[in-house]
Amino acid sequence: MGKQSLERQLDEHSALAKGNRLRVSPQKLNLVAGLIRGKSAEAALSELTFSKRAIARDVKKVLQSAIANAENNHQLDVDQLYVAEAYVGKSLVMKRMRPRGRGRASGILKPFSNITIVVREREEQA
Repeated sequence: MGKQSLERQLDEHSALAKGNRLRVSPQKLNLVAGLIRGKSAEAALSELTFSKRAIARDVKKVLQSAIANAENNHQLDVDQLYVAEAYVGKSLVMKRMRPRGRGRASGILKPFSNITIVVREREEQA
């Protein structure tokens, strides 16, 4: 009696993982996502491991999740995977107040963002 299952959005050679409500602005997160787009999964993991940006740790977790989804859920070859897509979206924004001089206050915006990583298996070169 449950809900009908949805059709798979991706093709059979792809897997994805999402990271929701990461505490960083979408602009900063997109810089890290740009580092791994189009690279092999192994090269992307090493790039994120040695990145100086703090958010790279969270992006690395999402990438590892996408690789695990590809291996365990879709039976894809891990050695043939590459990062096909890595895109960023806005999430909520916390609004805080900061006291200023003469009894006034100014606002501070603390943005959150989402990231989606799609890994795909490379076709065999004949």
